[in-house]
Amino acid sequence: MRQWLARAIPHSIKVATGVGIGLFLTLIGFTYSEGLGIITGATDTPLALAGCSPGNLLDDGTCPSWDKMRFPAMWIGIFCGGIFTVLLMMYRVKGAVIAGIILVSIISWPRTTPITYFPHTAVGDDSFNFFKKVVDFHRIENTLNVQEWNVSEYGGQFGLALITFLYTDILDCTGTLYGMARFANLIDPVTQDFEGSAVAYMVDAISISIGALFGVPPVTAFVESGAGISEGGKTGLTSVVTGLCFFISVFFAPIFASIPPWATGSVLILVGSMMATSVTEINWKYMGDAVPAFLAIAVMPFTYSIANGLIAGVMSYIIINSTVGIINFVSRGRIVPPNHADKEPWTYRIPGGFFPPWLVRLFHGKKDFWREDIVVEEHVLHKEQDANSEDHGNADVTRTSETAEVKL
Repeated sequence: MRQWLARAIPHSIKVATGVGIGLFLTLIGFTYSEGLGIITGATDTPLALAGCSPGNLLDDGTCPSWDKMRFPAMWIGIFCGGIFTVLLMMYRVKGAVIAGIILVSIISWPRTTPITYFPHTAVGDDSFNFFKKVVDFHRIENTLNVQEWNVSEYGGQFGLALITFLYTDILDCTGTLYGMARFANLIDPVTQDFEGSAVAYMVDAISISIGALFGVPPVTAFVESGAGISEGGKTGLTSVVTGLCFFISVFFAPIFASIPPWATGSVLILVGSMMATSVTEINWKYMGDAVPAFLAIAVMPFTYSIANGLIAGVMSYIIINSTVGIINFVSRGRIVPPNHADKEPWTYRIPGGFFPPWLVRLFHGKKDFWREDIVVEEHVLHKEQDANSEDHGNADVTRTSETAEVKL
């Protein structure tokens, strides 16, 4: 269903999904919890300029006017983690993102500086004591969260929760994976799908189900993957190396848990800027395509949800274009928007059909159903073989057949 959904969503909304995810990353990079702390919530307005020391935040979470944009660690993150990383990337330096993060982290670790990540407070002392361990080994207890399986006593609330989490994960994962694949330039222009999407969606489904049984946060695809893609990681080997690094990081948790948020905030903003470059591919000439795409872009960061952005974009697209279609049908083609010809073509006939190709091959009894079918027109192949054998001899037949097969 997620494969079909990714192919059926109109092109402009699919492009807008990647752009919206980029703005989502940017918003995360601006916040205190996971970024530079440049913005915060406010009372008079939804957001307000921040940049003050976390200890000076007022009771309502805002910054006092006398301390705005005076947090020294924020400026270290901007220049050493942001500007420095941009310059390295401009000169094609490998590992530019990691270099910026490491530089800011090392600067922030000494306790004698005003930008330290370990201030002389109760929380800072605990964090520094954990950081000094470098390597940590301890028993893992209570790994399985004992749950109540008697769902009947909850009535309709259980069903409502199930549907809510279901559509949220479906849309979140679909939007994230498709947006990352588009950012990596891996989308097939014909099928509007990416290689290995079936495996990716199934791995997500299995992982998030097991994670729910263990009572841990969702084990799913995250938009921060854009940082790895920007460094050139676009193959399965990247995922293998990432998995190994995550495993190693379990034992070096004191080090990795001590990377300050302002060391990664600029990276998220940088990745967001790169993902926003595809905004030019949206069909801005026709409002029936432009407005839903814009809603998808805007709703994702402002509601802090990829699923909400996709819902806003798809539903507005259906309402606007269905209304235009009904008016066109009732008026028998006499009342149509003047620039209706500029509308992007869309059809319910998705290339490849509703079911993914691997599932069709499995139903047909193909043992290696995970391999794509290679269709070669035999008469064209033989014709090229005969022509080449006359000109170049029989020694070239094998090479020619391989070339023809590649062409076909």
